[in-house]
Amino acid sequence: MTESEQPSVPLSTLLADPALGLRQIAGPAGEHRVLISTVGTTEIEDPTPYLVGGELLLTAGVRLPLDAEGIDTYVRQVVAAGVSALGFGVAPVHEEVPPELIAACDRHGLPLLRLPPATPFVAVGQAAYAAIAEVRNRELREISRAQSALATAAARPDALRAVLAQLSAHTGAWAVLYDSQGTELFSAGPRPASPTPGRVRDLAVRTIARVRARTGAAGRAAPAAAADHEGRTHLTVHTLPGADGDGTTTTLALGQAATTAPTLVHRQVTGTATVLLALLTSPRHALGTDTHSAGALVRLMLGAAPAEVAPALARADTTEAERCWVVVHGRHTPPHSTQASRPGARPGARPGGDPAQLATLATALGTPYLHVDGAELKALVPSAPDTRPEAPAQAADLGWVLGFSTPAPASDLPHADRRAARALRRAIAAEVPSVVHTEDPLTVLGLVPAADARDLARSRFAPLDRAGAPGASVLLDTLRTWLTLHGSWDRTAATLHVHRNTVRDRLARVGELLDVDLQDAGVRMELWFALRWLPVGADETDE
Repeated sequence: MTESEQPSVPLSTLLADPALGLRQIAGPAGEHRVLISTVGTTEIEDPTPYLVGGELLLTAGVRLPLDAEGIDTYVRQVVAAGVSALGFGVAPVHEEVPPELIAACDRHGLPLLRLPPATPFVAVGQAAYAAIAEVRNRELREISRAQSALATAAARPDALRAVLAQLSAHTGAWAVLYDSQGTELFSAGPRPASPTPGRVRDLAVRTIARVRARTGAAGRAAPAAAADHEGRTHLTVHTLPGADGDGTTTTLALGQAATTAPTLVHRQVTGTATVLLALLTSPRHALGTDTHSAGALVRLMLGAAPAEVAPALARADTTEAERCWVVVHGRHTPPHSTQASRPGARPGARPGGDPAQLATLATALGTPYLHVDGAELKALVPSAPDTRPEAPAQAADLGWVLGFSTPAPASDLPHADRRAARALRRAIAAEVPSVVHTEDPLTVLGLVPAADARDLARSRFAPLDRAGAPGASVLLDTLRTWLTLHGSWDRTAATLHVHRNTVRDRLARVGELLDVDLQDAGVRMELWFALRWLPVGADETDE
């Protein structure tokens, strides 16, 4: 089973529903292994081009072949397409299920259900999808409970053993942590009989060796996973990223052995445990010790400037000229957005209150200096001066849109903060996972002196100060978003989370107060430049 697999329910669940009145009349009886992932209705002679597998295919037999050979061909085709079961509705076309269809389903091992005349096809679909939704909700509840238990375990003094114990409890697998030499550091759960522990160790050593060969003797090891099975024993290995302060790689591996194949829930729980174990076993990943970070905070609170304490947060092996920082701004997108719908994303999650998600973000960004406030994120990532920031795929999988500044020294962090904020706005407007700030070459914007440009912008938008609710700032934000999105009402409404009519009303008010026609391309160009020159806040300065 893969992560992208749709949840399914046993066919027996639908057969047990008395409101449907379904009865199996052919095919393997009493099989709980027959799973239904969707319900489809068809009356065409060959539905196979429109099937994806796992369907309960419903038909009233309108175009069912009249001869036994044609019916046999029909059944053979849908079985080859992966249909899980066939449902035949009696009346009004057929008074009873054709015996040739029953014989063909028995011959090809396809469960055949009889739908009584009083059972609409829609009712079968509704019952199936309700049961599937309950399966999904049960999986999500189980994942949530496991992640909460893992996060709590990670805060205990014996965090490594506690996390492994919770992982074993929620997956039913023996969990073991190895170092790069295959030495067993910790384990939890019932230890399997020989030779399974040795096979897990060998798989872990081979996976670690493959990672180290790919990344070389220096740098951060890229995580990898491997799986193997023999009979009823299923083995999995996940390497943990890490790097020593001197640059040498230190790869650990999490191994598991179970008597059942990993489910979607087990993989999600294992993924969370892998992240927590990576953080717990790699303090070097925090780019310094807790003492250094605490000391920097003390100095900052006692009046030191950020530029003075920043060196204490950087790696010890970097020179002062190399100690730069990338500022990251982020926004957690709603469940219906493109990024949140990516595989792995968790709709409806509360990022600010989810320790597992914070750990994942910190690991993905490569920094412990992360602050999440509701749906907003800010982070400081140590970087070399000439390094271009790259957005990790894990951030987008978790539903985050990110804006990155270019690397800047600690003394230039206020400017970098504004660059990251602008990059985030561009990413949201363009509906992309991330944007990295770029230095603008000489443009029309640069031809007007900064002071004159600000005065012109303030004067141009001064009439908006007379606006009533929702206020000048909201009108300006709506105008800026609308212009960024090339005048698209729907995309502007989606970005601002308001109705498209609200966008129209606000822009009509802007046009009325400024006495301009917003449909005029020249007017829009003028307003766009004015918006670029308009200071965002009292502390905004030009770069």
